[in-house]
Amino acid sequence: METQDLLLQNTTQKLSSLGIQTSKHVFWNLTPAELVEHSLQNDEGKLTDVGALMADTGEFTGRSPKDRFIVLDEQTKDSVWWGDINIPISEEKFDILHQKMLLFLEQKDLYARQAFAGVDPRYRLNLTVVNTLAWHNLFCNNMFLRPSKEELDHFVSDFTIICAPEFEADPETDGTRQKNFAIINFTKRILLIGGTAYAGEMKKGIFSILNYILPYQHQVLSMHCSANKGANGDTAVFFGLSGTGKTTLSADPKRALIGDDEHAWTEDSVFNFEGGCYAKVIDLSREKEPQIWDAIKFGAIVENTRFYSGTRTVDYTNKEVTENTRTSYPIDHISNALIPSEAGIPKNIFFLTADAFGVIPPISKLNKSQAMYHFISGYTAKVAGTEVGITEPKTTFSACFGAAFLPLHPTQYAALFGEKMEKHQVNVWLVNTGWTGGPYGVGNRMKLAYTRAMITAALEGDLDNVGYRKHSVFGVGIPETCPNVPDEVLSPRATWDDKIAYDKKARELGAAFIQNFEKYKDFASEDILAGAPNL
Repeated sequence: METQDLLLQNTTQKLSSLGIQTSKHVFWNLTPAELVEHSLQNDEGKLTDVGALMADTGEFTGRSPKDRFIVLDEQTKDSVWWGDINIPISEEKFDILHQKMLLFLEQKDLYARQAFAGVDPRYRLNLTVVNTLAWHNLFCNNMFLRPSKEELDHFVSDFTIICAPEFEADPETDGTRQKNFAIINFTKRILLIGGTAYAGEMKKGIFSILNYILPYQHQVLSMHCSANKGANGDTAVFFGLSGTGKTTLSADPKRALIGDDEHAWTEDSVFNFEGGCYAKVIDLSREKEPQIWDAIKFGAIVENTRFYSGTRTVDYTNKEVTENTRTSYPIDHISNALIPSEAGIPKNIFFLTADAFGVIPPISKLNKSQAMYHFISGYTAKVAGTEVGITEPKTTFSACFGAAFLPLHPTQYAALFGEKMEKHQVNVWLVNTGWTGGPYGVGNRMKLAYTRAMITAALEGDLDNVGYRKHSVFGVGIPETCPNVPDEVLSPRATWDDKIAYDKKARELGAAFIQNFEKYKDFASEDILAGAPNL
């Protein structure tokens, strides 16, 4: 039977042109309402009392970084930063696996859609997404940008995502580590995902692809960050690993949200890669996160959550499936979202860290060398209870605050960052949302009200003309005063009862930074190395 490409009126490209044939149905560019309907008919999820679709991701409740591969070929062999993060797979193995997947799809109903990644038309990727699950296609509708009817009429695909969670690899013959995989082929412009139903693999796969194409081919800096815009037009960017407050601090009712996770910095703008948000919902409450709470409605998805018994009300405290419960929704579910999600050059950049050792100042200003050094370091600390086996604070470093998604060497992103920072005279701030008055277990978590006050002061220029003193180990500039924050809070050493213990802990943390940086040292310029802690 010939492929039945349903609802194809808005597309110029059939799946057969991508080598995909099926004896079943192909549902093209379905609306959220249609995809929810299909998901419920296919028993892929349930409706919550606010109209969101609740779906499970099965065995995998997060990404599997050790199972993400990049095809090693002429294009990538000398440009990709090969190692534990970018694991090579041969062209031959990719082709065999690709053909096996195409055969598998022949017996499946498919959900296909066309989407954009990147708001700026100069740099966007045109995506064709092929899913076996209707809720995955809804996820892609939420997370990628949605073309207009006119844009669909002239749509030509740049990259194809094929995601079939039911298809499992055979590690012995397919060259994978286990049955699940995500493989990027930059030459054939295909992202293959199988053996896992964790939807975030699609989102982060495209992010990794843009993290290669934009800096390598266009000298545009791709960033794992959130961003917002003030009433006077100023752009602020927030970098930070999980648990540092990136989503919370960028969600400011007085500022318009550009995006919560993936952006690029061009010669004249900052733009969002995405058309939606993918937020953690563990312990979510209206009081703590009103914007996220209100965004969870019809069209949104909640992943791996559970209901209160006998109801359709989500119990956000429930961790029985995973701590990594999430929601996906279009960005226009946020009341103060900026659409299109693009603004000018950043005026202020914030590196957020939850320092569990109580050493890093609550806010400090970085010079260019320090900014590049801390950018490459990407520091935070995990505390007891966040991961199995962690009983005391543990340093965590992730290059450029997103090492898992960087196909190029981190120093390439840092050099671009430094150039742009210097050219545009951007203020870079290091903000500690972690501990003060002592390490975890002794001191206290920094008050959110103080952190918000410090960020507001930086954004409004209130820290431009105050005195600064240098931190004894990290050399960063600590403001001597800040509106709505007690002066003694600004100096981490002053908040400790035992000053000698503070000095010792500061030197220990500085040494951890230096040890972590050893692997980048040979690739780093003198300019970057000048930003290191001074022991």
